[in-house]
Amino acid sequence: MANLNVAVLGSPGYAKELGKKGTESDLTFYNLKRGEDSVTMIEPSRYPEKLSPLFYAISLAKKAILVVEKIDPAFGETVLMLDCIGRSDGLMVLRNFIALEQIAPLIKGTALEGYRVVEDDPIAIREALLEEATSMPPSDGANCGTMPVDHFFNVRGIGTVALGSVVQGTIKKHDVLSVLPGEKTAQIRSIQKHDQDFDWAGEGDRAGVALKGLDVDDLDRGTILTNDGTIQTISNISARARLVKYWPSPIKEGMVLHIGHWTQFLPARVQAVSVDGDWHEPTLSLSLEKPLVCRPTDRAVLTYPEGGKLRVAGTIEIPQKNE
Repeated sequence: MANLNVAVLGSPGYAKELGKKGTESDLTFYNLKRGEDSVTMIEPSRYPEKLSPLFYAISLAKKAILVVEKIDPAFGETVLMLDCIGRSDGLMVLRNFIALEQIAPLIKGTALEGYRVVEDDPIAIREALLEEATSMPPSDGANCGTMPVDHFFNVRGIGTVALGSVVQGTIKKHDVLSVLPGEKTAQIRSIQKHDQDFDWAGEGDRAGVALKGLDVDDLDRGTILTNDGTIQTISNISARARLVKYWPSPIKEGMVLHIGHWTQFLPARVQAVSVDGDWHEPTLSLSLEKPLVCRPTDRAVLTYPEGGKLRVAGTIEIPQKNE
Protein backbone atom coordinates (compact mmCIF):
# COMPACT_ATOMS: atom_id res chain seq x y z
CA MET A 1 0.00 0.00 0.00
CA ALA A 2 1.44 3.38 -1.05
CA ASN A 3 0.22 6.88 -0.28
CA LEU A 4 1.01 10.10 -2.14
CA ASN A 5 0.65 13.38 -0.24
CA VAL A 6 -0.26 16.34 -2.46
CA ALA A 7 -0.63 20.03 -1.58
CA VAL A 8 -3.46 21.64 -3.58
CA LEU A 9 -2.91 25.39 -3.77
CA GLY A 10 -4.28 28.53 -5.36
CA SER A 11 -8.00 27.75 -5.54
CA PRO A 12 -9.82 27.01 -2.25
CA GLY A 13 -12.01 23.92 -2.59
CA TYR A 14 -10.37 22.64 -5.76
CA ALA A 15 -9.41 19.39 -4.02
CA LYS A 16 -13.06 18.53 -3.36
CA GLU A 17 -13.25 17.74 -7.09
CA LEU A 18 -10.44 15.24 -6.60
CA GLY A 19 -11.24 13.38 -3.37
CA LYS A 20 -13.47 12.87 -0.36
CA LYS A 21 -13.21 15.40 2.46
CA GLY A 22 -11.60 14.17 5.68
CA THR A 23 -10.08 16.10 8.59
CA GLU A 24 -10.84 19.83 8.50
CA SER A 25 -9.22 22.64 10.49
CA ASP A 26 -6.87 25.33 9.20
CA LEU A 27 -5.91 22.51 6.85
CA THR A 28 -8.48 20.45 4.94
CA PHE A 29 -7.61 16.91 3.91
CA TYR A 30 -9.19 15.08 0.97
CA ASN A 31 -8.71 11.37 0.38
CA LEU A 32 -8.62 9.36 -2.83
CA LYS A 33 -8.20 5.59 -2.76
CA ARG A 34 -8.14 2.76 -5.26
CA GLY A 35 -7.32 -0.74 -4.14
CA GLU A 36 -4.37 -0.63 -1.77
CA ASP A 37 -3.08 2.73 -3.00
CA SER A 38 -4.17 6.19 -1.93
CA VAL A 39 -3.67 9.92 -2.40
CA THR A 40 -4.00 12.44 0.42
CA MET A 41 -4.61 16.03 -0.70
CA ILE A 42 -4.03 18.95 1.63
CA GLU A 43 -5.46 22.46 1.23
CA PRO A 44 -4.42 25.43 3.39
CA SER A 45 -7.95 26.46 4.43
CA ARG A 46 -6.95 29.58 6.37
CA TYR A 47 -4.49 30.94 3.80
CA PRO A 48 -3.87 33.75 2.88
CA GLU A 49 -5.33 35.09 6.15
CA LYS A 50 -2.65 33.08 7.97
CA LEU A 51 0.71 32.07 6.54
CA SER A 52 1.23 28.93 8.63
CA PRO A 53 -1.38 26.75 6.82
CA LEU A 54 0.42 27.35 3.53
CA PHE A 55 3.66 26.18 5.11
CA TYR A 56 2.05 23.12 6.69
CA ALA A 57 0.30 22.02 3.49
CA ILE A 58 3.48 22.20 1.41
CA SER A 59 5.68 20.73 4.14
CA LEU A 60 3.39 17.71 4.53
CA ALA A 61 3.30 17.04 0.79
CA LYS A 62 5.61 15.29 -1.65
CA LYS A 63 3.93 16.86 -4.68
CA ALA A 64 1.98 20.07 -5.38
CA ILE A 65 -0.87 21.11 -7.62
CA LEU A 66 -0.84 24.86 -8.16
CA VAL A 67 -4.04 26.32 -9.63
CA VAL A 68 -3.27 29.76 -11.06
CA GLU A 69 -6.43 31.89 -11.20
CA LYS A 70 -4.73 35.27 -10.96
CA ILE A 71 -1.26 36.69 -10.56
CA ASP A 72 -1.36 38.47 -7.21
CA PRO A 73 0.65 38.63 -3.95
CA ALA A 74 -0.77 35.28 -2.79
CA PHE A 75 0.45 33.63 -5.99
CA GLY A 76 3.92 35.12 -5.51
CA GLU A 77 4.04 34.08 -1.86
CA THR A 78 2.98 30.54 -2.76
CA VAL A 79 5.73 30.31 -5.38
CA LEU A 80 8.30 31.47 -2.82
CA MET A 81 7.11 28.98 -0.19
CA LEU A 82 7.20 26.10 -2.67
CA ASP A 83 10.70 27.12 -3.70
CA CYS A 84 12.01 27.52 -0.14
CA ILE A 85 10.68 24.10 0.84
CA GLY A 86 12.08 22.69 -2.38
CA ARG A 87 8.84 21.14 -3.65
CA SER A 88 10.00 20.58 -7.23
CA ASP A 89 7.49 17.88 -8.24
CA GLY A 90 4.21 19.43 -9.28
CA LEU A 91 1.42 20.21 -11.71
CA MET A 92 0.06 23.61 -12.76
CA VAL A 93 -3.50 24.34 -13.81
CA LEU A 94 -3.93 27.69 -15.58
CA ARG A 95 -7.33 29.37 -15.40
CA ASN A 96 -8.95 32.64 -16.50
CA PHE A 97 -7.00 32.74 -19.78
CA ILE A 98 -3.65 33.00 -17.98
CA ALA A 99 -0.93 31.80 -20.35
CA LEU A 100 2.26 29.97 -19.48
CA GLU A 101 4.21 32.85 -21.04
CA GLN A 102 2.90 35.09 -18.25
CA ILE A 103 3.97 32.65 -15.54
CA ALA A 104 7.34 31.54 -16.94
CA PRO A 105 9.37 34.63 -15.92
CA LEU A 106 7.95 34.44 -12.37
CA ILE A 107 8.94 30.80 -11.80
CA LYS A 108 12.23 30.79 -13.69
CA GLY A 109 15.04 29.51 -11.50
CA THR A 110 12.65 28.22 -8.83
CA ALA A 111 11.53 24.74 -7.82
CA LEU A 112 8.42 25.28 -9.98
CA GLU A 113 10.32 25.59 -13.25
CA GLY A 114 9.78 21.91 -13.99
CA TYR A 115 6.07 21.78 -13.11
CA ARG A 116 3.93 20.21 -15.80
CA VAL A 117 1.03 22.31 -17.08
CA VAL A 118 -2.13 20.18 -17.29
CA GLU A 119 -5.69 20.72 -18.43
CA ASP A 120 -8.27 21.81 -15.86
CA ASP A 121 -9.74 18.31 -15.83
CA PRO A 122 -10.26 16.89 -12.30
CA ILE A 123 -10.97 13.38 -13.62
CA ALA A 124 -7.70 13.25 -15.56
CA ILE A 125 -5.76 14.74 -12.64
CA ARG A 126 -7.31 12.21 -10.27
CA GLU A 127 -6.27 9.33 -12.52
CA ALA A 128 -2.74 10.67 -12.89
CA LEU A 129 -2.34 10.97 -9.11
CA LEU A 130 -3.61 7.43 -8.53
CA GLU A 131 -1.26 6.07 -11.19
CA GLU A 132 1.65 7.84 -9.50
CA ALA A 133 0.66 6.44 -6.10
CA THR A 134 0.49 2.93 -7.60
CA SER A 135 4.01 3.25 -9.03
CA MET A 136 5.59 4.41 -5.76
CA PRO A 137 8.15 1.98 -4.28
CA PRO A 138 7.13 0.04 -1.15
CA SER A 139 8.37 1.03 2.30
CA ASP A 140 11.96 0.01 2.99
CA GLY A 141 10.90 -1.61 6.27
CA ALA A 142 13.39 0.39 8.34
CA ASN A 143 13.50 -0.41 12.04
CA CYS A 144 12.99 3.20 13.11
CA GLY A 145 10.82 6.03 11.91
CA THR A 146 9.61 9.57 12.51
CA MET A 147 6.08 11.01 12.36
CA PRO A 148 5.37 14.72 12.98
CA VAL A 149 1.91 15.26 14.48
CA ASP A 150 -0.55 17.62 12.80
CA HIS A 151 -3.83 16.70 14.58
CA PHE A 152 -4.66 14.83 17.77
CA PHE A 153 -7.71 13.92 19.85
CA ASN A 154 -9.13 11.49 22.38
CA VAL A 155 -11.28 8.56 21.21
CA ARG A 156 -13.56 6.89 23.72
CA GLY A 157 -12.43 3.33 24.32
CA ILE A 158 -9.14 3.86 22.50
CA GLY A 159 -7.49 6.85 24.16
CA THR A 160 -5.06 9.33 22.65
CA VAL A 161 -4.82 9.31 18.85
CA ALA A 162 -2.31 11.31 16.82
CA LEU A 163 -2.56 11.98 13.08
CA GLY A 164 0.41 12.67 10.86
CA SER A 165 2.50 11.63 7.87
CA VAL A 166 5.61 9.50 8.30
CA VAL A 167 8.57 11.53 7.04
CA GLN A 168 11.25 8.86 7.28
CA GLY A 169 11.60 5.18 8.00
CA THR A 170 8.85 2.97 9.36
CA ILE A 171 6.87 2.96 12.60
CA LYS A 172 5.33 -0.29 13.81
CA LYS A 173 2.64 -1.45 16.20
CA HIS A 174 4.06 -1.81 19.74
CA ASP A 175 7.02 0.51 18.98
CA VAL A 176 7.99 2.78 21.89
CA LEU A 177 8.47 6.32 20.55
CA SER A 178 10.03 9.41 22.05
CA VAL A 179 7.60 12.34 22.24
CA LEU A 180 9.67 15.38 21.31
CA PRO A 181 10.40 17.95 22.51
CA GLY A 182 10.42 16.64 26.06
CA GLU A 183 11.23 13.48 27.96
CA LYS A 184 8.01 11.48 27.52
CA THR A 185 7.63 8.24 25.61
CA ALA A 186 4.55 6.44 24.28
CA GLN A 187 3.86 3.01 22.87
CA ILE A 188 1.91 2.53 19.66
CA ARG A 189 -1.23 0.61 20.54
CA SER A 190 -2.58 0.48 16.96
CA ILE A 191 -2.11 2.05 13.52
CA GLN A 192 -4.74 2.99 10.96
CA LYS A 193 -4.27 4.14 7.38
CA HIS A 194 -7.40 5.37 5.63
CA ASP A 195 -9.58 3.73 8.32
CA GLN A 196 -7.98 0.30 7.95
CA ASP A 197 -5.83 -1.38 10.62
CA PHE A 198 -2.17 -2.03 9.84
CA ASP A 199 0.86 -3.22 11.76
CA TRP A 200 3.11 -0.51 10.30
CA ALA A 201 3.27 2.83 8.46
CA GLY A 202 6.14 3.75 6.17
CA GLU A 203 7.56 6.93 4.69
CA GLY A 204 4.82 8.95 2.98
CA ASP A 205 1.97 7.15 4.71
CA ARG A 206 -0.80 9.21 6.28
CA ALA A 207 -1.54 7.43 9.56
CA GLY A 208 -3.48 7.63 12.78
CA VAL A 209 -1.70 6.06 15.75
CA ALA A 210 -3.31 5.19 19.08
CA LEU A 211 -0.81 5.89 21.83
CA LYS A 212 -0.47 4.16 25.18
CA GLY A 213 0.97 6.06 28.12
CA LEU A 214 0.27 9.54 26.74
CA ASP A 215 -2.52 12.03 27.41
CA VAL A 216 -3.93 14.17 24.64
CA ASP A 217 -2.73 17.23 26.59
CA ASP A 218 0.83 16.03 26.03
CA LEU A 219 0.50 16.58 22.27
CA ASP A 220 0.59 19.66 20.09
CA ARG A 221 0.85 20.30 16.39
CA GLY A 222 4.55 19.96 15.79
CA THR A 223 5.11 17.22 18.35
CA ILE A 224 7.48 14.67 16.82
CA LEU A 225 7.03 10.93 17.45
CA THR A 226 10.24 9.04 16.72
CA ASN A 227 12.50 6.18 17.67
CA ASP A 228 15.36 7.47 15.51
CA GLY A 229 18.32 8.26 17.75
CA THR A 230 19.78 10.76 15.27
CA ILE A 231 16.89 13.21 15.74
CA GLN A 232 18.02 16.24 17.71
CA THR A 233 16.26 18.91 19.77
CA ILE A 234 17.74 22.38 19.53
CA SER A 235 16.81 25.70 21.18
CA ASN A 236 19.38 28.03 19.61
CA ILE A 237 20.58 28.20 16.04
CA SER A 238 23.56 30.02 14.61
CA ALA A 239 23.82 29.42 10.89
CA ARG A 240 23.91 30.95 7.42
CA ALA A 241 20.52 32.00 6.05
CA ARG A 242 19.56 32.67 2.46
CA LEU A 243 16.90 35.33 1.99
CA VAL A 244 14.63 35.36 -1.04
CA LYS A 245 15.74 37.83 -3.69
CA TYR A 246 12.61 39.95 -3.19
CA TRP A 247 13.25 40.45 0.53
CA PRO A 248 13.27 44.25 0.93
CA SER A 249 15.82 44.96 3.69
CA PRO A 250 18.43 43.31 5.92
CA ILE A 251 17.35 41.18 8.90
CA LYS A 252 17.77 43.16 12.12
CA GLU A 253 18.62 42.11 15.65
CA GLY A 254 15.48 41.84 17.77
CA MET A 255 13.16 40.80 14.92
CA VAL A 256 10.91 37.83 15.65
CA LEU A 257 10.88 35.45 12.70
CA HIS A 258 9.14 32.08 12.52
CA ILE A 259 11.06 28.95 11.66
CA GLY A 260 9.17 26.19 9.86
CA HIS A 261 10.18 22.55 9.78
CA TRP A 262 7.91 19.49 9.36
CA THR A 263 4.78 20.50 11.33
CA GLN A 264 6.65 22.96 13.54
CA PHE A 265 6.17 26.71 13.04
CA LEU A 266 8.01 28.39 15.90
CA PRO A 267 8.80 31.98 16.88
CA ALA A 268 12.55 32.67 16.77
CA ARG A 269 14.05 35.93 18.01
CA VAL A 270 17.09 37.24 16.15
CA GLN A 271 19.84 37.65 18.74
CA ALA A 272 22.64 38.63 16.37
CA VAL A 273 23.26 39.22 12.66
CA SER A 274 26.59 38.93 10.87
CA VAL A 275 26.98 39.92 7.23
CA ASP A 276 30.07 39.17 5.17
CA GLY A 277 29.29 40.52 1.72
CA ASP A 278 25.72 40.04 0.48
CA TRP A 279 23.13 40.90 3.15
CA HIS A 280 20.83 38.33 1.54
CA GLU A 281 23.11 35.66 3.03
CA PRO A 282 23.56 36.66 6.67
CA THR A 283 24.66 34.47 9.55
CA LEU A 284 21.84 34.58 12.08
CA SER A 285 21.83 33.68 15.74
CA LEU A 286 18.28 32.69 16.68
CA SER A 287 16.74 31.96 20.07
CA LEU A 288 13.67 29.75 19.71
CA GLU A 289 10.59 30.13 21.87
CA LYS A 290 10.23 26.32 21.90
CA PRO A 291 12.83 23.67 21.02
CA LEU A 292 12.99 22.63 17.37
CA VAL A 293 13.09 18.90 16.59
CA CYS A 294 15.00 18.02 13.43
CA ARG A 295 17.70 15.98 11.77
CA PRO A 296 21.22 17.41 11.72
CA THR A 297 21.80 19.52 8.58
CA ASP A 298 18.08 19.78 7.74
CA ARG A 299 16.88 22.95 6.03
CA ALA A 300 14.14 25.07 7.58
CA VAL A 301 12.03 27.92 6.22
CA LEU A 302 12.25 31.42 7.67
CA THR A 303 9.11 33.55 7.62
CA TYR A 304 8.04 36.92 8.97
CA PRO A 305 4.26 36.70 9.47
CA GLU A 306 4.08 40.38 10.41
CA GLY A 307 5.85 41.37 7.23
CA GLY A 308 2.87 42.63 5.24
CA LYS A 309 2.72 41.64 1.57
CA LEU A 310 5.88 39.52 1.67
CA ARG A 311 6.03 37.06 4.56
CA VAL A 312 8.32 34.32 3.21
CA ALA A 313 11.84 35.41 4.13
CA GLY A 314 14.09 32.53 3.08
CA THR A 315 15.78 29.41 4.43
CA ILE A 316 18.36 28.44 7.03
CA GLU A 317 20.53 25.33 7.25
CA ILE A 318 20.18 23.76 10.70
CA PRO A 319 23.59 22.89 12.17
CA GLN A 320 24.37 19.71 14.07
CA LYS A 321 23.79 20.23 17.77
CA ASN A 322 26.94 20.61 19.83
CA GLU A 323 26.95 18.12 22.68
